[in-house]
Amino acid sequence: MSSFQTEAPASHTGGVRAAPVPLSAAPPRDMRSKRPPLLSFILRLETLRRFCRVVSLLILDYVGVAGALTTALWLKLAIKGHPSVSLAWHEGDRWASFAYLITVLMFARVDLYSDRPRRPGLGRIASALFQTTIVCLVFALANGDHFSSYYVFYGSLVFGTAYVGALRYIHTRITGWLLSEAGYRRRALLVGSGHQIEAVAHALAGRARADVQVIGYISLTPRPENGLRSLGRLADMSEILATARIQEVIIADPDFPQGQAVELVDLCHRRGVTVQVAPSTMEILIDRAEFVPGQSVPLFRLRPPVFEGIDFALKRTFDLIVASLTLLFASPVLLTIALAVKLSSRGPVIYRSIRPGIAGRPFSCLKFRTMREHADQIQADLEPLNEQSGALFKIRDDPRLTRVGRFLRRFSLDELPQLVNVVRGEMSLVGPRPLPMRDFERLDEWHKKRYLVLPGVTGLWQVSGRSELDFDDLVRLDFLYLEQWSIFLDMSILLKTIPAVLTRRGAF
Repeated sequence: MSSFQTEAPASHTGGVRAAPVPLSAAPPRDMRSKRPPLLSFILRLETLRRFCRVVSLLILDYVGVAGALTTALWLKLAIKGHPSVSLAWHEGDRWASFAYLITVLMFARVDLYSDRPRRPGLGRIASALFQTTIVCLVFALANGDHFSSYYVFYGSLVFGTAYVGALRYIHTRITGWLLSEAGYRRRALLVGSGHQIEAVAHALAGRARADVQVIGYISLTPRPENGLRSLGRLADMSEILATARIQEVIIADPDFPQGQAVELVDLCHRRGVTVQVAPSTMEILIDRAEFVPGQSVPLFRLRPPVFEGIDFALKRTFDLIVASLTLLFASPVLLTIALAVKLSSRGPVIYRSIRPGIAGRPFSCLKFRTMREHADQIQADLEPLNEQSGALFKIRDDPRLTRVGRFLRRFSLDELPQLVNVVRGEMSLVGPRPLPMRDFERLDEWHKKRYLVLPGVTGLWQVSGRSELDFDDLVRLDFLYLEQWSIFLDMSILLKTIPAVLTRRGAF
């Protein structure tokens, strides 16, 4: 049973539960406040606001990068006695598009196109532009370009940091003013124990121009009334989020039960609701947190561990290229294995194992067949021989394996057909391993967060001990991968998979 099935706390009045205020009872609105209706409507459309934010930042970044190149080249010409803006622009235009493309990729990588609370400041801008400069320099040298000096690179870096930083600062101030004038405020729900809820609500109310509207609270313990509305019980959270149109949940309790916290965060993320955590809240979640500056109460925003936007495009492109090339060059090996499987025992060459993929949707995970026909039908008889903990089923000397299948399993060659799954978009090269349906049905709820992304052909399991690890440790490795993902981490895992397979460490 879900840990959300929690009784509502009794009030202080004779132990009788206080009736929650109806969700439809909206707080009074000050009719004297002037809010442009059209602007307010537009800014409340989340998708449109996100689109306008990204497009406007992309335009400003192009202006900043192109302006930095032009300024650096103009200054160089001015020192030589030829201060021509048109000539500087013509020279800079040759590099502007490439420099801008690299800048956008570097900025997207560090969340410089995310929403206002998550968007980093000048330090991250300077760091990303420095990396852009290095990439452009390496590309220019590899392309055979020669320079009398490298001033154009470090000059552009200085001006770029100044221009982009200034333009983004102005953008932040103007958009903040527009949101304020439109009366835009996020509808927030406080969750926790009584005294903590009261303290956080009081601090948020102390801001003169708060962008958070606290709709009400859900308390795990009895608390005195202080003007906030009780929206019900934690067990009713799913209905409350929908009915009260909650956009943000703030966990305001450092002692909030960990199991309930994990479920609450996952429920909110599935519904597109932002989660923020007050200081000192449980360590199990803090690795996913990002500090939200500018608040009267220090808050940490929890990002769902998913690949989206530029991260998804980068990961998918990497998967498609590497998987396609591997299939092409390894085709002789694949044909040899297929022939060996066909000649060694009766049955199909390819075994289609139905496994849950992203969001738990089943797909056919392709493998070279390593067992005798009808091996699935006798698995129930082998359950007492299971050598793995938790949900996994593994037997070191599985009697169902064929002679060729045992060899393929030992070196993980039976997994090679999953490259086809990668090309089809059902799997990724690196990610949490897809489990058989038998194992999936035995998972705890907290284990299933690993299905927020595409399953992988290999992962941290394969390079960290594989079958020698406890199942809960394997799941934690999946979570660590999701939190720390980068394209360089994927490349590192792929490279480490080769010696892990060759040494047969933990494989059976």
